[in-house]
Amino acid sequence: MSNKGKAPAANAAGGNKRPLLVSLYYYRGFYIMFIPVLIFAIVFHYLPMVGIRYAFCSYKGIKDPVFIGLQNFQKMFSMPGFWSAFSNTIVISVVKLLLNTFMAVALSLMLNELRYLKFKKVAQTIVYLPHFMSWVVTASVFTLILSPTNEGLVNAILMKLGIIDEGIYFLGSQDWWRPMYYVINVWKDTGWGTIIFMATLSGINPELYEAASMDGAGRWNRMRYITLPALSNTIMTVLILNLAKIMNLFESVFVLQNDAVIKQSDVLQTYIYTQTFNSGALPDYGYTTAVGLASSIVGCILVLVCNRASYKIRGRGIV
Repeated sequence: MSNKGKAPAANAAGGNKRPLLVSLYYYRGFYIMFIPVLIFAIVFHYLPMVGIRYAFCSYKGIKDPVFIGLQNFQKMFSMPGFWSAFSNTIVISVVKLLLNTFMAVALSLMLNELRYLKFKKVAQTIVYLPHFMSWVVTASVFTLILSPTNEGLVNAILMKLGIIDEGIYFLGSQDWWRPMYYVINVWKDTGWGTIIFMATLSGINPELYEAASMDGAGRWNRMRYITLPALSNTIMTVLILNLAKIMNLFESVFVLQNDAVIKQSDVLQTYIYTQTFNSGALPDYGYTTAVGLASSIVGCILVLVCNRASYKIRGRGIV
């Protein structure tokens, strides 16, 4: 039994390549476990890509799609609403990504400096909890907190301190909507983002800190010369991976936006939703598919560019 188990390893060590069928049989357990994942990927990720063909068709209602070439893209580039949504998507997503990453790193560093283990675990649990709250519930809670009436906690405190004379409709103000959106996102997602960075920090050799302390390095210098360099690769990887999602901004914006701030909050995914379901006319699925395809292409280009930048900075990428 032991000889049978050692045979493939011995063959591999000797450089003899096993026949494909023999390898498939020997690793049959792994392939069987992989089958559900493969089926899921094909059904939910690859088969829907067949619908890309509708981007080149006029497809309204339940009628058969009619091939029209690039007319949907010509219409898209001529629509002011598309360019407004496109610019909003880039600005909101990039600022959100940078803020969340920065706050996650800062929070990870602060948690890492805690020496009382029980308090550290409690603090980690508290900052993780908002991530598990749905965006619908989050929007409802912050709508109450930021309400312009006396029931709004923020406005009540500001008026009591004499900073403002009347309530501010934060989520209905063109000047305040984006700052409040960033604050809500930081509150909800920062704690969860610290998990990756905390895992990296836990892998740093404690002897490095001990040696630095013996050389007279203070806490700031240890963080500057040991902790941050150890986190740099993880930060770059997280940024590149999250760049793939910046064009898919929808739920967090959709539940917080309203007609008063549509110019500041409309992003590509909400633009597609509006054009499909709330346009007041028969939806043209071909046009909205073209917008979605353009969004995906831009997201792919951003990831490839950042991956190339990773090659220049670190000498290797992740794609």
